[in-house]
Amino acid sequence: MVKQQTLANEASFSGIGLHTGNKTKVTFKPAPKNYGITFKRIDLKNYPEVKVTLDNVTTVTRGTTLEKNGVKIHTIEHILAALCAMKIDNVIIEIDASEPPVADGSSFVFIEILKEVGTVEQEANKNFIKVDQVVSFKKGNVELTLIPDNEFRLSCTISYNHPLLETQFLSFSMDEGNFENEIAPARTFCFDYEIECLKAEGLAKGGSLDNAIVIGEKKIHNKDMRFSDEFVRHKILDLIGDLYLLGGYIKGHIIAVKCGHASNIEFAREIKKNLMTPKKIESKYEYQEEWNGRWLSIADIMQIIPHRYPFLLIDKVCITEESKKAVGFKNVTMNEEFFQGHFPGRPVMPGVLIVEAMAQTSCVLFLSKPGLSDTKLALFMGINDVKFRKPVSPGDSLRFEVEVTRSRLRGGKVQAKTFVDQVLVTQAEIAFSLVDK
Repeated sequence: MVKQQTLANEASFSGIGLHTGNKTKVTFKPAPKNYGITFKRIDLKNYPEVKVTLDNVTTVTRGTTLEKNGVKIHTIEHILAALCAMKIDNVIIEIDASEPPVADGSSFVFIEILKEVGTVEQEANKNFIKVDQVVSFKKGNVELTLIPDNEFRLSCTISYNHPLLETQFLSFSMDEGNFENEIAPARTFCFDYEIECLKAEGLAKGGSLDNAIVIGEKKIHNKDMRFSDEFVRHKILDLIGDLYLLGGYIKGHIIAVKCGHASNIEFAREIKKNLMTPKKIESKYEYQEEWNGRWLSIADIMQIIPHRYPFLLIDKVCITEESKKAVGFKNVTMNEEFFQGHFPGRPVMPGVLIVEAMAQTSCVLFLSKPGLSDTKLALFMGINDVKFRKPVSPGDSLRFEVEVTRSRLRGGKVQAKTFVDQVLVTQAEIAFSLVDK
């Protein structure tokens, strides 16, 4: 099986944002397996993170924008295209503004800096999107189709009603490893008559002939072109970047006609709907590979602790070290009872319930000895050093790691931590007393 990859070291690049015009710096950092790609806004309080996923795409005007909880990242497609070409699955991208540097309007500089630090293989299988049926999107004269193939190939046609921009076509294979030379250097472009309107809309504030091809009525304003068909090559670059929002590497042939960011994202959603079934929590955390121990199902848990719906807050527990360590799991869905009254306009899981879920995992650990749960209950005696580091929202999968730090016949203490993927969201020390039923 092909393994996931992350960076071998950190890599940074500074410049201005194409649309915001802000001075900005991005730093690419290694991330754990199964982490995915995440932007971290280090210019904002608490360093909020925005995960690279289709669900976080908000606008597609002259670029693809992510947003979560009011935190935005603009124009991400050039970076994502480079990461896809380098086959990098897991990376943290720290950024000190709302838009990455545009560099020269292509992906070339990002390929260069990522190649310089290199990649390392990780002990998890790479996510591939298996194409076993045709997927199509059509709107007006725009059409995108994905058909089965043994490689990731893109065939793109563009056509503009302009004397200097005739119909261009290119077919390109990602698997041949020539992205760096054939696609990465292709720059973004616009028509000169668009510039005033773009700036009136708050866009293209950082645009110039240094980072974009500008097409006039009778001439191209830049001194030279990198390719005779540079425009269609950049469209392929954008398409690769936008489709990497799916979180997996495509094995199929994409045929695109007159595509752009809006159609790319709609097409990606069609691919997700038709080819990508929701992952169960078992596959997300690779249970059998990553957590070895004694597994307890929801039925087992209900035999050990007395909690019931709607207050049973864990789905599964693995006793990784008897009487010492355990890992609990919960999928947070929009259908949770508490979302009806707790920030219904912006659903956030109450912190006290996260603590309760850690406590329930701890109770299962304490009471999982044969016969003990028949005669004893575990009651709270104290909660110390509670820290809520990040909010938990619908769609998050929680992992509760608990470890006994003191054990007595009548109770004990537990150090508990809650994670979403590899990110720590809550921690606390919990004290228990064991009492007769």
